[in-house]
Amino acid sequence: MDTIATVSSVETVGRDTYALRFHAPDGFTAEPGQFVKLGTEIDGESVARFYTLSSPTVDDTFEVTVGIDPDDGGDFSAFLADAEAGTEMTLSGPYGDQHYDGEARAVVVAGGPGVGPAVAIAERALDDGGEAAILYRAADVAHADRIEALTARGVTVHLLDADADLRDALDDAVTGSADETLFVYGFADLVDDATAAIEAAGGDADAAKVENFG
Repeated sequence: MDTIATVSSVETVGRDTYALRFHAPDGFTAEPGQFVKLGTEIDGESVARFYTLSSPTVDDTFEVTVGIDPDDGGDFSAFLADAEAGTEMTLSGPYGDQHYDGEARAVVVAGGPGVGPAVAIAERALDDGGEAAILYRAADVAHADRIEALTARGVTVHLLDADADLRDALDDAVTGSADETLFVYGFADLVDDATAAIEAAGGDADAAKVENFG
């Protein structure tokens, strides 16, 4: 069932990348790595897209990170890019079971806007007394401040070029402990490469929590 979420703030967190924070509707709860559907009406037509949470917790607000293609983003992307405090959108969700669930050690492979759930999961894991590592593959770094803060807190972070092989970084980040879980958030090429790297390292790709953005 749809409800209404109101934008509380918009922050530019990278090239063509925005963090939109919303006032959480009454009763709304979600875990980092779950996703919601946001929508509006443009020229008399309802449009909506799915976005993964990038906030480690939901209290009075929650956040999503949105990457926008300035050349091929569409009307809804333009709407999000121009959003400001007070903008209302329809909200449904949360959806998805590929999210943080109290894992003692989280290793997150991310590409593009997948950096949002990556930093959220790492922050939450540390806040819960656990450990985390991030492998972030992108042409331009988003959420650089949060990544820097996580590094200072002891998180292993690998910042990789957009077409980099993931295997060496994965070998460094994965400890093989029984309480370690791999997460993958990104578009299909990143998911395919991460799956291959996990299997090449002798891991179980089927045991990873994977969210394919398409």
